[in-house]
Amino acid sequence: MKLIVGLGNPGSQYAGHRHNIGFMALDRIAADHGFGPWRAKFNGEVSEGRFGSEKALLLKPTTFMNDSGRSVQAACAFHKIAPADVIVFHDEIDLAPGKVRLKTGGGHAGHNGLRSIHAHLGPDYDRVRLGVGHPGHKDRVPGYVLHDFSKADQDWLDDELRGISDGIAELVTGHGDKFLNAIALRTAPARSSTTKPEKPKPAPADTPPLDTRSAMERLKDRFR
Repeated sequence: MKLIVGLGNPGSQYAGHRHNIGFMALDRIAADHGFGPWRAKFNGEVSEGRFGSEKALLLKPTTFMNDSGRSVQAACAFHKIAPADVIVFHDEIDLAPGKVRLKTGGGHAGHNGLRSIHAHLGPDYDRVRLGVGHPGHKDRVPGYVLHDFSKADQDWLDDELRGISDGIAELVTGHGDKFLNAIALRTAPARSSTTKPEKPKPAPADTPPLDTRSAMERLKDRFR
């Protein structure tokens, strides 16, 4: 079984925050892949389903971001899930909006949700880093992530969430490159093959150099 965790804060007042993009990703996955109804368990909300033959549990901790690890640890202990089978979706201020990166192990880079999971589970789990951009100064980060996505963000955000849902089965089966490709096909679709490229314009003909010879010199050349 795979445990797929989305990080965020519970409550309608936080639902549209940048910090809650992990919750948004799991909601999209659950809706698109026919997972069961959300129910309260493990200090969070869980939904169960499958990607082909692979059983998966979706988890949205309701402990608030700073204590997410307690919920993740409880789910892992009950289902005997190793850290290597845990995938965490979280916001990433060090990536531009719309950018997605994968990471296994390593530090938590100051992210409070990851810090808590590290404390309860260790660092050896997979992360899906969902770029939300940086406000420009570290003192502005808390207010920035605890604020709704802007209207200008909605198009790329919707495309990214759809791409995550498109590719999640590939990620679960260990094909991270195909997962990222599925997102790219939504956020940066290839140009249609029916679109005809513009024909290159022909280069202008060379202009002959100005003939500065005298009339007598030109006449001589004709009879050589």
